[in-house]
Amino acid sequence: MEKHGTKRCRAWKTLHLATDADTGRISASVLTDKDTDDGSQVGPLLDQVDGSVASFTGDGAYDRDKVYAEVAARHPDATVFVPPRSSAVPSDAAETAPTQRDRHLQLIAERGRMGWQKASGYNWRALVQADIARRKCVIGGGLRS
Repeated sequence: MEKHGTKRCRAWKTLHLATDADTGRISASVLTDKDTDDGSQVGPLLDQVDGSVASFTGDGAYDRDKVYAEVAARHPDATVFVPPRSSAVPSDAAETAPTQRDRHLQLIAERGRMGWQKASGYNWRALVQADIARRKCVIGGGLRS
């Protein structure tokens, strides 16, 4: 039985982007469906980037061991700036051989989350978000097929 006056089901896509922090240019992109995990796209994005990567910055959705491993496998010298979850705990080796994530947790414990953002340079992520907002103004809020 059809119900009149209802909107049809709409599916959306997610565009994952890698941008050059210095120039703002898009260096890689992956288009996925709405159910794809953000962290699972780090490898495919990094595979598209030509040259070396100095740092990887992402939001809390990227706080996964696999993300750190993907970045380290392709760009061992790259620094990962991802805010740890509020419930995050240090690894077992944090005292003897801290990981990047352990060092982030230590800095958050010392300075607080806002202090970590400022000290780590995570606030630069806001510039990328502003760049995306500018692009949306040009192309509009949605794309039609």
